[in-house]
Amino acid sequence: MTEHIDIAGYCRISVDEELDRDNVSIENQKAIITDFVKHRFPDSTLTFYEDRDRSGYTFEQREGYQAMRHGLMDHRYDVLIVKDFSRFSRRNSRGLVELEDLRDAGVRIISIGDGIDFPNDDDWLKIQFQFLINEMPVTDTSKKVRNVIKRRQADGQWICAAPYGYRINKYKEFEIVPTEADIVRLIFNLYNNEGWGYKRISNYLTEQGIPTPRMSEQMRKEAEGEACKRIAKATWAIVTVQGILDNDFYIGTLRQGKYTRVKINGKEVKRNDGEHVVIENHHQAIIDYRTFATTRALREKRTRSHYRGIKKYDNFYSGYLVCGDCGAPMFSMSRNDLKSAYTCGTYHRRGLAGCTSHHIRVDKLDELLKKYVRKVKECSAEMLAKLNEDLRQEESNVVETEQSADHLAEILEDLRRELKATKRQRIRDILKHPDQESLLEETYDELESDLQKRMEGLTHQIDLLSDKRNTIIQVNRAAKTAMDVFDDIMKYGSSKTGLS
Repeated sequence: MTEHIDIAGYCRISVDEELDRDNVSIENQKAIITDFVKHRFPDSTLTFYEDRDRSGYTFEQREGYQAMRHGLMDHRYDVLIVKDFSRFSRRNSRGLVELEDLRDAGVRIISIGDGIDFPNDDDWLKIQFQFLINEMPVTDTSKKVRNVIKRRQADGQWICAAPYGYRINKYKEFEIVPTEADIVRLIFNLYNNEGWGYKRISNYLTEQGIPTPRMSEQMRKEAEGEACKRIAKATWAIVTVQGILDNDFYIGTLRQGKYTRVKINGKEVKRNDGEHVVIENHHQAIIDYRTFATTRALREKRTRSHYRGIKKYDNFYSGYLVCGDCGAPMFSMSRNDLKSAYTCGTYHRRGLAGCTSHHIRVDKLDELLKKYVRKVKECSAEMLAKLNEDLRQEESNVVETEQSADHLAEILEDLRRELKATKRQRIRDILKHPDQESLLEETYDELESDLQKRMEGLTHQIDLLSDKRNTIIQVNRAAKTAMDVFDDIMKYGSSKTGLS
């Protein structure tokens, strides 16, 4: 008479279809375990536990396994059976520690596909090797996924979510939402031209009943028949306004790779700006570059000067003028009954005992500034012609750079496949000729080192081309903005150009 024992059968399917291509379904695993128990332990009780769409790299996130583990540790089951150890764990160190814990609790573990009955078949070296083989696809897949994400980020094709003012259309492109774009422009206008701060802007938007970004998202999803689980608040947050003003996405720049993970399932770590993947002119802009540059300059200035409100008078020339006689800074004279002007700071403090007034009106300064800018522009005809030519050629230069980067990316992908094939061939040759392991290791180390160096060189070239593309756009954009400012100075003077 066979002994009656209580058996726990564990099945798991991963979120990665390629990783689990040999474990196509939970039902398939159950059928294999049921057939095994029927022939090996015919009078025993079999209870199944399962985890769907759960990674084998951790145990904590698997609800089914945790429930089964309590039963094993409480001795409700005598044996644990899995189709193979890849269902149990794909992490070498954690899997072996968990296996030892179960063994110490008196649990017998059977892996059908690996031919292991532990601890009856206590071949620890064989078990370690099996776990090592099982972990390789996880780390390989993780690297593969990271490489795909990096490549798609570099191409501007890794689109996860759209910020307020945009939506992702069916072609996976960013599309402007007109009503939200108007609010974005309003926020920039209130900050740049009205002198409002984050709090005042957020309070104003709330008082006007303007839907917050989360509310807009909720209304859009409900209109499309989708469920929205996130809670939407009607109050605009200060941090939301600050985030909009700080986001260069609104000038058409796609910035990715702002966070990274040091290890699989690890915490996200913020990266420096220089490490971001940046693509200029990626999508249609809501805000022009000059407006955004003004915002950034104002934010830096207000941070340094502890800004607390709106200036009553715009003293655009303050900080730039000094008295020709005593060298003191010129002092702004701002009164409703007089035209704006500047006077010597020493004269303002001490009168004629210190210096004379050196009084000069702002409109006179504007005339002088216009003449100077006009002269600079006239003397820069050759430079302007070159700038206009560069602007006309920008699109063709950018396209040429992108094509070169795409070609190098194809070569890089071929090298990655070659390196992967070389690693597999290394294992085959060592298993086939164990007596020549040292020679084979040395040979394959040289081959893989050469491939790695070539891949690093190509990656560096692709990064340089990406930097070149962005530099072309940034330099031309900055130069064009500067010339636009010069034109505005000659047309309006200082009052509408924001010289400060």
